[in-house]
Amino acid sequence: MKLAILAALFGLTACLYASVGFGGGSTYTALLVAGGIDYALIPIIALSCNIAVVAGNTLRYSRAGLVPWKKLWPILALSVPAAWLGGRLNISETLFIGLLSAALLFAGIQLLRTAGREEADSIKDTSPLLSGFIGGAIGFYSGLVGIGGGIFLAPILYALLWGRAKTIAAACSVYILFNSIAGFAGQAMKLADAEKFAEATAFWPLIPAVIIGGFIGNHVGVKYISQVWIQRLTGALILIVAMRLGAEWMGQVF
Repeated sequence: MKLAILAALFGLTACLYASVGFGGGSTYTALLVAGGIDYALIPIIALSCNIAVVAGNTLRYSRAGLVPWKKLWPILALSVPAAWLGGRLNISETLFIGLLSAALLFAGIQLLRTAGREEADSIKDTSPLLSGFIGGAIGFYSGLVGIGGGIFLAPILYALLWGRAKTIAAACSVYILFNSIAGFAGQAMKLADAEKFAEATAFWPLIPAVIIGGFIGNHVGVKYISQVWIQRLTGALILIVAMRLGAEWMGQVF
């Protein structure tokens, strides 16, 4: 797939995801797989784009005082080292595609299931131990496949009645940023060991594409399109990609 086409698709993905509070890492990875990119390069490219999209979101949430740092730090405490460790590990292409397909399947179902979710009636406290386990488990998985993990964290926080919708969106944005940076560091070290880091830099045009797409999603898209329909559209597209990758994975395994 030509870089210009990838850039356009990445920009569209960033626009859709940014409008619902995520970075788009899961779909970036899927697009790179579909484009025939060396699977060893895919996570670091996707994580770079994730960082570019969610950094602005995180700054805005922080300035607005929406980030619940006191409740969030136990989640981050284990997720950051776990994401770095996941990024450092070498896994086979077959395992990578299988894990990515599972992540996309979960993400698509969750976006469709939670579209138009109503606010929780009450907020509950979550123990630091449980928060740390959740953060670490998601962080490790995310580091392996090159995503931020917010798409996994959000439904868990909703199920735990962890906070209001805006609070959870802010927490997930920060989580994605920290996880993506840690995963990027691990992936960069792994590529440097394999003398492949320079190959990943050739995909730099994707960064401005997602920055522009994310800006549009944040400031324009949500004003003219219902967020419920954006979530449904994004969820449906992710499921299509998940099934395609799942078929590819089964072809490699069987």
